[in-house]
Amino acid sequence: MAKSAWGIDASHSSIDFSIRHLMISKVKGTFHTFEANVNADADDLTTADIELSIDLSSIDTRNADRDAHLRNADFFDVENHPKLIFKATNIVKTGEGEYDVTGDVTLHGVTKQETFEVTYEGASKDPWGNQRAGFSAKGKIKRSDYGLTYNAALETGGVMLGDDVAISLELEAVKA
Repeated sequence: MAKSAWGIDASHSSIDFSIRHLMISKVKGTFHTFEANVNADADDLTTADIELSIDLSSIDTRNADRDAHLRNADFFDVENHPKLIFKATNIVKTGEGEYDVTGDVTLHGVTKQETFEVTYEGASKDPWGNQRAGFSAKGKIKRSDYGLTYNAALETGGVMLGDDVAISLELEAVKA
């Protein structure tokens, strides 16, 4: 099958993350505003062109004060670095409907290569005749790799925030 352009249906998609807090629990959040440019054969992602852009100001951890802090210069500094960009550079099929998608992540002015495990969840037509495909992805980045080093030492040892950020995506794509 030939490559086709696909858009993301944001109302049926999500980009979520979690990070350790006080070394005893995890705080979760989501980004509400994102877009992707995808040119792919939904049945074989190995030749796909994928670029994802996340509006970092759309962060939501269900706490307005924390979200404001995450937007400021201690963390994302959205005034100077408003987006996280992912551009796929290599896609390897690892199993039936399973892929390792490696690409350049640009965050906070730093670009690093990261790999995400992607699962093709299937495709179908919606009631209006549009072709749709579903994908799940997960991965992990180290925030310190991107200069996001704000933290505080705990009197009991350890630090307030973990370095690893787990990322998960549920994406529903619509063929253009």
